[in-house]
Amino acid sequence: MSSAQDPFYIVKEEIQDSIDKLLSTFHKWERMPSDSGEQLRLTKELHVGCDSIQWQVDELDKAIAVASKDPALYGINEVELDKRRRWTSNAREQVKNVKKLVVNGKELNGTSTSNFNERNRELSRLPNSHQPDKSNYYGGRDNDDFVSSESDRQMLLMRQQDEELDELTASVQVIGGVGRTIHEELLAQEKIMNELGMEMDSTSNRLDFVQKKVGMIMKKAGAKGQLMMILFLLLLFIILFVLVFLT
Repeated sequence: MSSAQDPFYIVKEEIQDSIDKLLSTFHKWERMPSDSGEQLRLTKELHVGCDSIQWQVDELDKAIAVASKDPALYGINEVELDKRRRWTSNAREQVKNVKKLVVNGKELNGTSTSNFNERNRELSRLPNSHQPDKSNYYGGRDNDDFVSSESDRQMLLMRQQDEELDELTASVQVIGGVGRTIHEELLAQEKIMNELGMEMDSTSNRLDFVQKKVGMIMKKAGAKGQLMMILFLLLLFIILFVLVFLT
């Protein structure tokens, strides 16, 4: 696993490329005659480039600040954090010097050029994806630990998600079993209601038949027969009343 796969070093390499392009443009700007149209164009380009790189370095510093709150979570140590802070500090200083010289509009003298080149050499000596030195070797080990830690964390999250899905599946199965039980109960109740409805229809038909029979008997018996039947029913009611309530 190379350091080029580390998110920090990927962003760092992009910023370094931008700085290299900025320095190349700056050297062109140095060689241009003052107040020429090409120098004005390069001046605008340098201002835009400095602001863009400054913003990228600030964002990288924010990421480093987040990682410094819990280095173990990101699989890095204080040594690696210090390297990253030193790199962003040097990058910011380098861009600041370029912007300052462009704003002042002064040509670099020999001393300034030497200091500027020294800063560039110092920046390039910091660990990056193109230098297989000893510090990069340890940086690669730290990055491997970081990636390994991230992989372990992702695996743990996946196992937790699998367990939650298993619990959810079990809950769904229980709910499905309850639903099937309720469905069976409803079918049984529906069957009972249908049977009760059929019995009520049969009883209603029998009552209609008895009422028709009674009506036919009453008609055949005439008024005298109806009176005798009423007296008989009244006498039967009195007997039942005496038997139930007085004995």
